[in-house]
Amino acid sequence: MDSQKLAPHESLDLHEVINFKTLCVAKSKLMQGLAFDQDLRNLMKKDVDQSIQALNELQAIYERAPFQAPVPQNRPTPIIN
Repeated sequence: MDSQKLAPHESLDLHEVINFKTLCVAKSKLMQGLAFDQDLRNLMKKDVDQSIQALNELQAIYERAPFQAPVPQNRPTPIIN
């Protein structure tokens, strides 16, 4: 069962989800520098940590795709801080 491949449409959908989640991580990291409330910053940091974990899990599934686009190893870093 580990050798199952994703269908092309599933691979494309998964690729779109990974792209969207990556953009969400970048936005949350950037917005952390603009937030004045510490509780909001902590919530954003928690969101980033959980999103990075989810991205790692999605990338593991993406390895079963019949075709792949390169996945960058770098994560966005905040501009401020």
